[in-house]
Amino acid sequence: MFKPYQSTHFFDEMLQENGTTRAHYQAFHDMMNQFTEEELREKHETAQLSFLRQGITFTVYNDNVGTERTMPFDFIPIIVPPDEWSMIEKGMKQRVEALNLFLEDIYKEQEILQDGVVPRELVEHNLHYYRKQVGGINIPLNNHIFLAGIDLIRDQQGTYRVLEDNLRNPSGMSYVYQNRYVMRQVYPEFFNRQRIHSLEHQLSNLNEAVLSHSPKRCEGEPRAVLLTPGMYNSAYYDHVFLAQQMGIELVEGRDLHVRNGVVYMKTIRGMQRVDIIYRRVDDDFLDPEVFNSDSALGVPGLLDAYRKGNVAILNGIGNGVADDKAMYAYVPEMIRYYLNEEPIIPNVDTYFLREEEQRRWVLEHLDQLVIKNVGASGGYDMLIGPHASEEELAVFRGKIEENPHQYIAQPTIQLSRAPAFQEGRFYPCHVDLRVFVMRGKETNVLPGGLSRVALKEGSLVVNSSQGGGGKDTWVLKKGGEL
Repeated sequence: MFKPYQSTHFFDEMLQENGTTRAHYQAFHDMMNQFTEEELREKHETAQLSFLRQGITFTVYNDNVGTERTMPFDFIPIIVPPDEWSMIEKGMKQRVEALNLFLEDIYKEQEILQDGVVPRELVEHNLHYYRKQVGGINIPLNNHIFLAGIDLIRDQQGTYRVLEDNLRNPSGMSYVYQNRYVMRQVYPEFFNRQRIHSLEHQLSNLNEAVLSHSPKRCEGEPRAVLLTPGMYNSAYYDHVFLAQQMGIELVEGRDLHVRNGVVYMKTIRGMQRVDIIYRRVDDDFLDPEVFNSDSALGVPGLLDAYRKGNVAILNGIGNGVADDKAMYAYVPEMIRYYLNEEPIIPNVDTYFLREEEQRRWVLEHLDQLVIKNVGASGGYDMLIGPHASEEELAVFRGKIEENPHQYIAQPTIQLSRAPAFQEGRFYPCHVDLRVFVMRGKETNVLPGGLSRVALKEGSLVVNSSQGGGGKDTWVLKKGGEL
């Protein structure tokens, strides 16, 4: 079945270089070989129809027009052995702890800037640094990062590396659960053996993490809401799912009102006080009195209530300064500075184009590198040098020369691959893994996370908005095999 599938030149999640199966994939590989071609097609159809019936969609924006699509899905899972997962879990907790200490520091004492570990101008000139608006505020648990989504890749040697930190409004957790729901239908035999870490209790951990951010002035049991921009947002399905599963109200800005520095929610029983807002609205649109005055998505007076300690806002305002692609290169130094530890999971090497010597070298080797806009996400305004035309290279050369501070460069890492089954055949696709870290009084890491796959053959871009899809991620229990 896998004979046409070649695993050369890249680290393969399932197959070793000599073509034999990795031990933790063996049981799955053996079962797959028992299926007929027709049975494999049926499993593929079962998975796609399940997403369609449940209305699991996301929105792709192109030329200011939104197109709603079902999430592309592949039924070959990514399987992670227990020792490997233990290392990932420790690395994620370490990284997010250091990033949170960095945010607490730069909005208060600024010791890391005074000590010259992170360049002051990189923070103070950052568009997402809101010291004037929220500097010096004491927030519940001193925790700016309630939910982080950290993107991991594996290089040619199989070494895990952090590709990106998402500390503002990381999306995709709902797809982790729906991927698992679909896979239980496709492979009930594997889940019956209880060898795979379940996700069932993780949403209660998420709910506990939300409620643990109760502000000091809270009276009685804290009331939390999830603030969404509305049904036209690309991640609206994510918002609906999380609010339902956590048992909290899903609200829009127009449902909330601030009176005397306190936030209230309009209900059929009258106004009810709100203590915690898990917001999925970007900073710029949160409060038209402080940020974008044209915003109809936010709540006038919300920042006043936040400053007075009457409401908690999760994730914290101004987190974007820490997950900026330029700041990313300094996270290993943050870990050393705040925790006095070596990073468990390394970064991808990064070149700063604002430095003339590095910029000159990058411009000479543009066709070998990946160029990213430090403020963009979702795979937009990005150049993959080896796959780019002369015209595309020329465009990015002009962008870099005109605005070097806006871009970084990284080597083209040979992302690990895994088999995908699409259009009746197996072929290798590049993958990455978004790991979700939930922080409250305790820190929990969702077992597995969202494996994203570049379903377009040969593509390196895994974002759903750019043709990528999802896979379920199975973390094996210690001492257990499939």
